[in-house]
Amino acid sequence: MAMTFEEHKERNARSKKMLLWFAMISMIMVFAGLTSAYVVSKSRADWKSFEMPVSFIISTVVILISSVTFHLAKTSVQKDNRSAASAYLLTTLVLGILFVYFQFSGFHELYLNNLYPSGDASRITVAFLYVVVLTHLLHLAGGLISLLVIIYNHFKQKYNASQTLGIELGAMFWHFLDFLWLYLFLFLYFFK
Repeated sequence: MAMTFEEHKERNARSKKMLLWFAMISMIMVFAGLTSAYVVSKSRADWKSFEMPVSFIISTVVILISSVTFHLAKTSVQKDNRSAASAYLLTTLVLGILFVYFQFSGFHELYLNNLYPSGDASRITVAFLYVVVLTHLLHLAGGLISLLVIIYNHFKQKYNASQTLGIELGAMFWHFLDFLWLYLFLFLYFFK
């Protein structure tokens, strides 16, 4: 018995969503390992607390807003409102870039406060912070690349109310990265 086009489309969508779930679960495992190592390392004699850079707080607000704009973009595509979807996708891209800017600004704040990740004046606490944030930024780079692909496909008119898989997958991953950062930020803020 041959599959209909709709059955094939639905099976393809399920497969892609399942692959994305596996990827996100593996990312969760990476960060679970990093945060576990952080907790274990807190018992070290050279562990020193630090003030969370203000730029990290700002970046957290920025990335949460970007989650809202990405959701609005997806909703606009589902309603075939191309102009609103374009505005929300481009706003999400700008917010994603601002998030990266504020992350590096946070590293600069640490540097200005003589908090270094390596060298004679380094602290293990700051080294962990750098590793966690940079690892998240690497994953966010993947999110930004997928967002650029979505924007490209959107302007090529590949999405509409009946074809939303690409933007759904992108939104799912973007929301995951946002909430992953929120978890990391709260973890680092309260367990420093």
